[in-house]
Formats: sequence, structure tokens, C-alpha cells
Amino acid sequence: MSEVSYNDLREYIDACKAIDDWREIRDADWKEEIGALTEAAAELIPDPPMLMFDKIKDYPEGMRVVSLLLASPKRAALSLGLPLDKSKLELVRLAARKIKEVKAIPPMEVPHGPVMENVMTGEDVDILRFPVPLYHKLDGGRYIGTGDSVINRDPESGYVNMGTYRIQVHERNLLGLWMSPGQQGRQICQKYWDQGKSCPIAATFGGDPLTFMASHSRRPWGTSELEFVGGLRGRPLEVIKGPITGLPIPAYAEIAIEGEVPPPGIESHPEGPFGEWPGYYSGGTAGTGELQPVIRIKAIYHRNHPIILSEAPLWPGAPKYGLPIGSGVLWDQLEGAGIQDITGVYNHDRYFIVIAIRQRYAGHAKQAGLAALGCAEAARHGRYIVIVDEDIDPSSMKEVLWAMTTRVDPATDIEIVDGCLSTPIDPVMPPEKRESRDHTSSRAIFYAVRPFAWRDKFPKSSRTEKALLREVKEKYKSVLSFPSS
Repeated sequence: MSEVSYNDLREYIDACKAIDDWREIRDADWKEEIGALTEAAAELIPDPPMLMFDKIKDYPEGMRVVSLLLASPKRAALSLGLPLDKSKLELVRLAARKIKEVKAIPPMEVPHGPVMENVMTGEDVDILRFPVPLYHKLDGGRYIGTGDSVINRDPESGYVNMGTYRIQVHERNLLGLWMSPGQQGRQICQKYWDQGKSCPIAATFGGDPLTFMASHSRRPWGTSELEFVGGLRGRPLEVIKGPITGLPIPAYAEIAIEGEVPPPGIESHPEGPFGEWPGYYSGGTAGTGELQPVIRIKAIYHRNHPIILSEAPLWPGAPKYGLPIGSGVLWDQLEGAGIQDITGVYNHDRYFIVIAIRQRYAGHAKQAGLAALGCAEAARHGRYIVIVDEDIDPSSMKEVLWAMTTRVDPATDIEIVDGCLSTPIDPVMPPEKRESRDHTSSRAIFYAVRPFAWRDKFPKSSRTEKALLREVKEKYKSVLSFPSS
């Protein structure tokens, strides 16, 4: 497996500038403007440019924020070292294959790294020396933890976990930490709390895209995300041993902290609300009365002219990932579950998943739909599963909607499945279920396929064949400016 060409976030950004669109934005306000500009670009510009914010209001030049890092297929492909000239569906498959075939490579401890160019300890600790954005008008505060990697160690096995959790700034040396109860980082914290101890913790706020990708991936307990990063890179991730916690800290991170998470019964604070990926505010102690854990910062480390990686959620109509890599992962999981003749899988906004199959037998479409609900990649978010025939490109919403409106009989081709795994930030979850921690919801499967029993008698499509479309596009490209496919 080939190595990626970059070592850190800066080298990746430079590589992106060489092959794709980007914009530098100066004098933006950290209060809502960074969030608003990011959302506007993602919503209104196809394959939006990478945005680099500098000279942010109240901050000197060189204190930067980058957003929409992976919002185009080219930049997403570059992050994984994939070819840049493939279609979205081809890239989804290639990305999944690379992830599936990763051979773990342990991190390599080094004595020093660029992240230690500047050190704050004691009274000098102040996280607000960085231009931490307030992303949405009603957010409970400024959030530095969107594109983050949080690191802690299981006190029993020594397993080091790395995960991504939302982190709010409360004070110069105090952060709010929101972790769902089932998250591995939370489980590790709980083991310390059960002993009446604070959990040592480290976090970075500006890592390379593969480190961030590994951090928010779903890995089995005991499987090292740091080793997974090495496998994706094709070489070890360099880490330094945290001077305070002893935890491994990526040596080329832009900003890192060390600290501890006290038992919530000893110290906890209001947290949120925060504009989450479904497009609604979630959490917020004012709504639930539930206080959340905090991180007491003991030290801050950062590179000269640091870059905060902004991965704040946007509403689904403003897609910030040019390549839904989880689609390929789900494709592999479905094949692993025995589903035959899958021709494509595409996840449009976490809630809307399309699976294309070549029907081979009666019940094939239903088998695929129900299997998707049981796969890890779709279990929490697949509110709508749409099964289509192989003539439909699952990445094209126009084609998918055509299939849904012409091949679905509402009386017979929509199946509702109740009691499925969900998440506390699901906006349609009733308050009483959220309060009782019954985090389940229903799913709908749309069988937008020609009925198997009489598929040969189903009206034939009048669409122009794809080979002829390609031919005329090429022949008349000087007359009509067709977008690249």
C-alpha cells in the first residue's frame, strides 16, 4: 500500500493548494462569521474551496483557522493517497478498500516535535490565546473541539484510545467535554471516576486529516487508533511522550493540551447547546439539567503560527465532506454479511443511505435493506435506507429520487422498522425517551426497485444510454460546457 505524500496538516494544506481550489479570508470575526462563511461556501458552491482564515478579529496574523478541509472529492482523495481522476463512487470503493486492508503500524516515540515550539504552563495557560470560533448564534460558548483528537489510557489494560468529542471553552484553563456514555473515551474516564480519581487526558486541535479520520472512526475496543493512522499513512505516526500525563501526543500537531478530567461528582459544568450535524442545536444543560465533565488544562503546547482545524457540524444541505468514506465501509460490511451483487453504496447525509443492487432473486432487495440496519456503519444514522436497481447511480440524488417516485408503491414498498439504535442528538427523539436514555428510533426502508416478480414487464427506461451521453458530451464540449462527471 502506497504512503501518503504529506507529514502533517501544513504539508497537506500546501498539497491541496497545488491541485484544488482554496481561499484565504482575512479579518473575519471569530464570533459567528467563520461559521457562517463556512456554511455558505459548503451550501452554495459545488465542491467548495478550502477556507484559510487569518488575521482574525482580536487576534494577530498567524493565528489561523482552516475549514472545509475535505469538502471536495479531490482533497478527500489526496488525504488518502488515492488517484485524483476517479468518480465519487469509484473513490468511495477505493477508500473503503484501503481502510479494510490497513496493516497496523505502531506509533514511533520521538524526543521532540514541532508541537513543543511554544509551551504554556501554570498561570500562563490560556486557551483563548487562539481564535476559537463561536460557530452558531445560540451555541453555549466557543468550541475549540470540533476537529480534535482526545487521548486517554485505560487504567486496567493500558490501552490508549483516541477519539473525537466536542469541547467547549469555559475559562482560560477549563474546557467542557461532551461524550456519549457508550464512547470508549468516556468508558475509560469512568474507570478513573469509579476510583474517585481524575482521568489524565491529552488532546490536539489541528492534526493531519488521517489522524482526525482515525480519531472519529469506529474501532473495536483495544484496537489502537494511533496504529491505524500509521497503517493509513504507510509509516509510523511520530508522537512525543506528554511531560505531564505520559500520554502519546502527535509530534506534528498544531495545538495540544495536557490535563485531567475530574469525576463529575467533584467538578462538572453546564455545556452547550451546540449546533450539531442534523442541523439543530443539541444538548445544553438548560434543557436537560445535566452537567457535563470538564478538562482542567495543565499545559498547552503549540507550533509557531498555529492552525485550528475547524470541523464544526453543518446542516445536511451544506455538505462538508466531498467523499463519504463511510459509504465504502458500509459496502464492505454488506458484502461481509452475504449480500450479493451490490453495484454501489452512497450515504448522502448520514440519514439517507442508498444501496444499488443487481437483483438476483426474490427477496434480494429486502435482504439488503434489513442487513444495512444491522451494519455498524449505518446502525445509528440510517433513518432512510433506499434500495435501487443497478441502472441507478446511488451518488446522484436526481436519479435516486426518480427511482423513488417511479418504482415505489407507497402501500407495499415502504417498510418501517422500530426500536433501532439511535443517538441522544437525534432531533425527533421525544424528551421522555431522551431523559430515560431510551436512545432508539424507527427506520424506513424504501424498495425503489423494479418488482422482482414482474421486472421483465416493468416499463423500459427512456433515458439516453450512458455511452451515447459520454459520446455527445465529448463531441460537443466546445459548444456546451458540460461539468466533469
